[in-house]
Amino acid sequence: MEPFEPEDFWRAIILYGLNTATYKIALAQCLISYGEGHQTDIPLDVLARDFFVLYRKRLEADRPQLVLPDRLTVMERIVRLERLGKINEDQAIERVAREAFGDVLPRFHTVSDKALPMSFYHFDGRTLHLTDELFDLFGNGPKREHLKDETGSRWDLLEAAFSLRRERWSLTNDIRQFYLEKGYARTDITHTRPVLNGYQHGRCFYCGDVMDNDEVHVDHVIPRQLVQHDELWNLVLAHRFCNLQKNDALPDAVYIEKLIARNEHFIASNHPIKQTLIRELGASPEARRKAVLRVYHDAELVIGVTWQGIRGYRPDTDPLLHKFNQLWKTIPHSSR
Repeated sequence: MEPFEPEDFWRAIILYGLNTATYKIALAQCLISYGEGHQTDIPLDVLARDFFVLYRKRLEADRPQLVLPDRLTVMERIVRLERLGKINEDQAIERVAREAFGDVLPRFHTVSDKALPMSFYHFDGRTLHLTDELFDLFGNGPKREHLKDETGSRWDLLEAAFSLRRERWSLTNDIRQFYLEKGYARTDITHTRPVLNGYQHGRCFYCGDVMDNDEVHVDHVIPRQLVQHDELWNLVLAHRFCNLQKNDALPDAVYIEKLIARNEHFIASNHPIKQTLIRELGASPEARRKAVLRVYHDAELVIGVTWQGIRGYRPDTDPLLHKFNQLWKTIPHSSR
């Protein structure tokens, strides 16, 4: 089996870790800044100050940081007290150090209750000792900016998903309307593309090759004219060229099998919309597979298979499909 790289484990944490709050993403952003600064040892009080400043700025937008409605995270409560003048900044930072890290620091490297075999820091109760793997990614790593974008976008999507869940909005169609009605229009929604791209590891769904940022299209695998929705399970990223080649055609079954694998890869994520996807497609991989195939076979009856795919494409040599299968086998998931 191809060995995993530090970026694979970082993505596992960011894209597949359990996120009922945004603490893990905030800690990840602190780690990125330390890695860029080549800092090796971070005292707890320094981390607490950086964590507090990061959240104070983030909460200016008044977006939820916790999946549970009518509840606030410890960080939201501390920032609110400081804003109201009930505690000063130094007192706020002391409370962060004392109250905010009890769960996130020991569990940052845990995905689906499994400790990953690579760590980006070790914590001795007083100091974070950063590892070479962190510096490999964010010191001068070639994928530093890309991974930073993914991490920042994950926080954006968590906040949006928490809000959607609280207000009982449905999936993709309503996300667009939600951004407009709730003032999110100021945020470029294409900024969320790095997270979706993270699930495809920067590769085109149809040909498997690396995509450049200026040539990425979002495509309905089963044409929208047939499904009449924009649900996430049927959306992929593709090269502009590959998307235009496919156009509104129904692709060969090999791409539907890849879509099913991609969906299992996506459902492995503990993003708050995970349960929406499970509710729409089914509670088990078998049920979800049947749901996708049912839509595909119905489409076949209407228009037939009209696109055989990119010339030369072979599933057995597709690095994206290989990556889906690798991560799926390695990380245990409660939804399997």
